[in-house]
Amino acid sequence: MHVAVVGAGIIGLTAAVRLRAAGHAVTLIAPELDAAGRPHAVAGATHAAAGMLAPLAETQFSQDDLAPLLQAGWEAYPALVGLLAAFTDVETGFLAQGAWIVAADPSDARAWDHVLEHASILGRRVEPVSVRALRRAEPALAPGLAAAFDAPDDHQVDPRRLAAACVAALRAETGPDGGPLPAGAGPAARFVAGRVTAADPEGEGVRLTLADGDALTADGAVLAAGLGHRGIGGAVTAVEVPLRPVHGDVLRLRVRPEQLLPGESHLVTRTVRGLVHGRQVYLVPRADGTLVVGASAREDGLAGTCAGAVLDLLADAAAILPAVRECELVEITTAARPGTPDDAPRVLAVPEAPGAVVATGFHRHGVLLAPWSAGRILELLHARLKEIA
Repeated sequence: MHVAVVGAGIIGLTAAVRLRAAGHAVTLIAPELDAAGRPHAVAGATHAAAGMLAPLAETQFSQDDLAPLLQAGWEAYPALVGLLAAFTDVETGFLAQGAWIVAADPSDARAWDHVLEHASILGRRVEPVSVRALRRAEPALAPGLAAAFDAPDDHQVDPRRLAAACVAALRAETGPDGGPLPAGAGPAARFVAGRVTAADPEGEGVRLTLADGDALTADGAVLAAGLGHRGIGGAVTAVEVPLRPVHGDVLRLRVRPEQLLPGESHLVTRTVRGLVHGRQVYLVPRADGTLVVGASAREDGLAGTCAGAVLDLLADAAAILPAVRECELVEITTAARPGTPDDAPRVLAVPEAPGAVVATGFHRHGVLLAPWSAGRILELLHARLKEIA
């Protein structure tokens, strides 16, 4: 089956890899492809995301229905990383190392107690640790923290590297070191630079119309364009997917060598999630010596970077990790996440356009839910194959 995947964010990319691995021919269509049809730097929410795989810390009181999906995404990550490794030696930055959860003051500690008590009911692992024990493990953390917890199942991946690994897997003609590709894999993907404006049925397939007037027909189509889904017309509009932009500001700092003691490679050894005066902040160490600090969640209509959000992120990060003040600020990224009214994703078939699948509305969970979404998309498209067989 020939499947067109619309969108080169992490949802579209992981779906495309799963489809190729299942033997399908894939065409990836996105405006962020260059004029020659080759993917360049990933933009948007994937480019901004920190890549925390944290079903525990992402649990919300009003979103119990979402919790099983978050868990499914977390459980599927090792298989996704293994699949990519069968196509390419490009690293994903996946680390199964756990995270620290900390509170800056007593009210923050009480707030975490409520969240984590709720999370434990859902089967999440978390253990309280003394601040003294925490600082033995992470001496750069602030000495005055009110509470700390160990969340061993909160992992991380580098979304930029993960996206690059997906692109490499889609383009690969041979496996790593020139070996064979996985048995049954489809051909190398085709890349098309363009914006899809309509998706309609054509015969037993789907016709995609591009903004420049060109069209492409495929047996199936995955519409994973994020907020761009709002600009896709045609039969697909029969499935209502209300989306809103939820903007987030993320900082990237570089740790200077003089900040480290002999033998240290970073200020912290693993992700730290904190509450500071009721505001959530996270610090994610990267192997290249950078530290990702995020992230605001704004619905104020400002598409650019919010100065107040940057101020709060730096202040809150420094309250947890004072050495942040001495780091080099190397990047500020602002992007919009696609949110739905209940903050749950929409991954569903389009009855009016058989063969078309919508996958959007992932809010801040896109990276965590990507492997689950890719599997669900594959299920829906294979169900379509059985219908027309």
